[in-house]
Amino acid sequence: MQELEQVSSSLEENKAFFQEKFKNAMDFMLRELELSGTKAALIALDGLVSKQVITLSILNPLLSHAAEMPGNDGPEKMKFIEEHVLGSMEQKHEADIDNLLVALMSGFALLFLDGCPDALIFGVQGFATRGPEEPQNEVMQRGAKDGFTESYQNNMAMIRRRMKSTSLKFEKAEAGSQSRTPLALCYLEGVASEAILRRVRKAIQNCDLKTTLGAGYLSAYLEKKTGIFSSVGLTERPDVVCGKIEEGRIAILVEGTPSVLLVPFLSVENFQTLDDYLTRPFYGTFIRWLKYLAFFLSAFLPGLYVAITTHHPELLPETLLLKIAETQAQTPFPVMLESLLLYFMYEVMREAGLRAPRGLSTTVSIVGGLVIGDTAVSAGLVSAPSLLVIALTAIAGYAIPRLYEPLALLRLAFIVVGNFLGVWGVMIGLVFVVMNLCGESEFGVPLLSPIAPFRGGLVLRDVLARENWKKLSRKDAKVQDMPGSREIGE
Repeated sequence: MQELEQVSSSLEENKAFFQEKFKNAMDFMLRELELSGTKAALIALDGLVSKQVITLSILNPLLSHAAEMPGNDGPEKMKFIEEHVLGSMEQKHEADIDNLLVALMSGFALLFLDGCPDALIFGVQGFATRGPEEPQNEVMQRGAKDGFTESYQNNMAMIRRRMKSTSLKFEKAEAGSQSRTPLALCYLEGVASEAILRRVRKAIQNCDLKTTLGAGYLSAYLEKKTGIFSSVGLTERPDVVCGKIEEGRIAILVEGTPSVLLVPFLSVENFQTLDDYLTRPFYGTFIRWLKYLAFFLSAFLPGLYVAITTHHPELLPETLLLKIAETQAQTPFPVMLESLLLYFMYEVMREAGLRAPRGLSTTVSIVGGLVIGDTAVSAGLVSAPSLLVIALTAIAGYAIPRLYEPLALLRLAFIVVGNFLGVWGVMIGLVFVVMNLCGESEFGVPLLSPIAPFRGGLVLRDVLARENWKKLSRKDAKVQDMPGSREIGE
């Protein structure tokens, strides 16, 4: 079979090409017609299109107006069909074979006429989609209850409904040489940095993936360095995207996933939620400080506990020291091994709770929390103080869910460092983490801005504290204007 790059004027060649491409594909549908003496073919894929729409809006009008169509000239007859028969349908001309294949596998129907060197594409998608639901990973107390779905077109509509501005732009792209997954770059024209926008476009063009099944596939291509902390944000909420693009960020909507990428993303934004801005300023500030405290507890508490009990017991009050010593004397494992054992037990139970069927997830939590934990302490395998420290660490980590992955590694690292180097080792590790954060930048914006480089006005305005909206609305805060930011090249 001859490979085609453009639509042939011969209907038989076009039919043979598509039949060969979709050989042994049971969802391939081809309906042959004769329109006023000219042979035609309608091609679609079952399951991606609405058969009712095809029948009522395409086949019935074509057959009922067949006698009115002009002569045997293919292009003239195609023009008549486009303007007088199917004028109300979403349609466009296309001659490129690759574009037609992508359209066909995206839920469009194709109409070919004998003697016509192009085809008509009709929007007749009919595949099932999930309606907007409350996001599972970003639960808000006062925010909206709708979240993104797997259809990036529906996601665009949810953003447009909230931001009625002609400056809001959606730029089409695609990723995956085989999947040809549609993407949409969302930004505010005149607000987003052109340099950052060029860099995002280039990163997507250089993506050499064969298949893109989720937004996370693209993160590695948007980051120059892959460190512990990510400079690419992820959200399931349309209101969060609207707030971020108003600050100059670029959102990337990926077909097939309910998560949207945000670039560039600052480290301090991991501690911010929409609820912070919907409550009164003093309470928003209080909640934010609780999250900072939860971060340090989750990252450093297990390491400090192991370091102090192993190397610096004199730092503990006498009563607490005696209690810990008494419980440790009744357990067979050293403090580090005990902490690691509890830590891995917790991670296994967490993973089991996430992956188990919903009907069993509650059972897994009860068995893990009550049976295993209580039994392990009663049997003398682990001490109650160690169990309390690991449990407090785990709960604190849930206060900042965006940082759970880096926190999981930091906990493990600080437990080992604390056992061998004591408190000084934990302090050295803290300095290393801070230096790593200070040295990271993406899209020309420092990851730790506006803390490093430090700008007191911004820090007191919306980092350590949260001002009221009267003060926040006086000045636009664009991400490319953050302290330390610089223009990036191609």
